[in-house]
Amino acid sequence: MLLVLGAGALAFFAQGRAQDVPVGQAQADVLVRPVARGAVLQVEDFERRTLPPMAARVALRAVDIAGQEARRALPAGTTVRSGDVGAPLLVRRGDLVTLEVRSGALRISAPGRALGDGASGAAVRAVNLSTSRTLDGRVSGSGMIAVTAP
Repeated sequence: MLLVLGAGALAFFAQGRAQDVPVGQAQADVLVRPVARGAVLQVEDFERRTLPPMAARVALRAVDIAGQEARRALPAGTTVRSGDVGAPLLVRRGDLVTLEVRSGALRISAPGRALGDGASGAAVRAVNLSTSRTLDGRVSGSGMIAVTAP
């Protein structure tokens, strides 16, 4: 619900309580602490603040990005935009991984090294440490790459 209070201010009700917001301003979620690259964001990392409308318009809501991973270092007091976060990486370049090929009931696994970063379902290349062969696959879990049979 929105009420015009006069003297350049508006009041609206959010979660059952009234909040005053100056005209020409908007509410957005802002980081309360610095977040390192690779850290997973939580709702507790944010607080609501009044910002200029353009800054608030591009800001993502804390509830929508909880569980996402920071793609770069994010300073305290800033909003988070879509390019700042993404699905958590389950495989990172240089990680030792398990390569797995499945065909029906047959399952073969081998040690490997990831040649790129990947979130769940992402295409990634890896080197089979037993054969030194480079293989293509998809991230299937933490430290796991499902290889497509050649």
